[in-house]
Amino acid sequence: MFETLSDRLNETFGKLGRKGRLTEKDVDDAMRDVRRALLEADVNFKVVKDFVASVKERALGQDVMQSLTPAQTAIGIVNEELIRILGAERAPLNTPDRPPQIIMMAGLNGAGKTTHTGKLALHLRKQGRNPLMVAADVYRPAAVNQLQALGRQIDMAVYEEGTGKDPVDIARNAVRFAQERGYNPIIIDTAGRLQIDERLMQELVDIKQAVDPTEILLVADAMTGQEAVGVAEEFHAKLDVTGLVLTKMDGDARGGAALSIRAVTGIPIKFIGTGEKLDALEPFYPDRLAGRILGMGDVLSLIERAQEQTTEEDAERLQSKMMKGQFDLEDFLSQMQKVKSMGPLNQLLEMIPGVGSQLRQAKAEISDDDYKKIEAIIQSMTPWERRHPEKINNPRRRRIARGSGRDRQEVNQLLAQFKDMQKMMGQFGQMAKKGKMPKNLPFNLP
Repeated sequence: MFETLSDRLNETFGKLGRKGRLTEKDVDDAMRDVRRALLEADVNFKVVKDFVASVKERALGQDVMQSLTPAQTAIGIVNEELIRILGAERAPLNTPDRPPQIIMMAGLNGAGKTTHTGKLALHLRKQGRNPLMVAADVYRPAAVNQLQALGRQIDMAVYEEGTGKDPVDIARNAVRFAQERGYNPIIIDTAGRLQIDERLMQELVDIKQAVDPTEILLVADAMTGQEAVGVAEEFHAKLDVTGLVLTKMDGDARGGAALSIRAVTGIPIKFIGTGEKLDALEPFYPDRLAGRILGMGDVLSLIERAQEQTTEEDAERLQSKMMKGQFDLEDFLSQMQKVKSMGPLNQLLEMIPGVGSQLRQAKAEISDDDYKKIEAIIQSMTPWERRHPEKINNPRRRRIARGSGRDRQEVNQLLAQFKDMQKMMGQFGQMAKKGKMPKNLPFNLP
């Protein structure tokens, strides 16, 4: 996500940091690099022009050139301006005065509309809601079947009347069905087209008039850049779109759509799709995304993902074992599997300040296959060996290597690294007991 843009901006600010005191020419050169980086990222030209002008005005007006830390001051200004064009603050889903909450999903074919109907339903159920998904796309082959399959996969109710009915009637009947059975919210998956046409828009307008939705969310493909901005403008002109769901953000190394669409259309981005899995949907926080772009990471999102994977009771038990130096390979395997469920490893590392950019500069590739290697080694051990890794002798190591299909050297390396980890945790535990550091360290985070 934003890999190319992030690297270019960090390179620019790195140059400023090496200069010490700055001249007006240094600021001009930096702004020229920023402008070029944004344009290459497919950001709308007018947005780039406004952004660079605002940053330059503030940079010169806040005496960045005389600052003792000019690069950091400039980055702070750029961060604030990025947040501004991304929408300033989080825009939550609208809540109706009277239930049910009706969410209408719109967009072109291929943007991920049906899939993100399922993702949104799963996201809202995690908040204690009872969603109903409505199959109102009667034109695309297998669209109804796809939504039904998603419903079975996440154990979610789906309302459908097949493909021979009027989508407006389906939406109206679905609302009545949901009210009778206590479903709330109602998420309507509408039809899309390969391109915008009058028939598509009129049908969406008719559904809007029939059910009076609380939200009209436009699902747009972030990888299409400026095309996504144009699509958003056309849908908004006809439907008064209330929010955006930007999909395929994990595959968008440029970032043009995310950085343009809010500023051009005025529609807030409410969610971003960050992967293929059905839980890969995140509420959109402008400040967090700006942090990712500038290499500052996104620790809050990382913590939220971690908290979803563990209970408070498990966290306390694990923290106690760590502090007592009793953390074993069974605990390690369990935590690693929780990390896996949080998303791709490279995506998680991007959320840690500075780590993602450093890995790219070093051209380091960390594959999710590394998880599998460690899992294979640990799962080839007996339960006794996992609980007593320090007692695994050479014959046992040879057997574990054969059973896991790995080299004995890899087994030795894993055991040595785990021993170092145990030692470090024991030292933290001793320091905490002596009051030299807080006892509530976040050891419970995977």
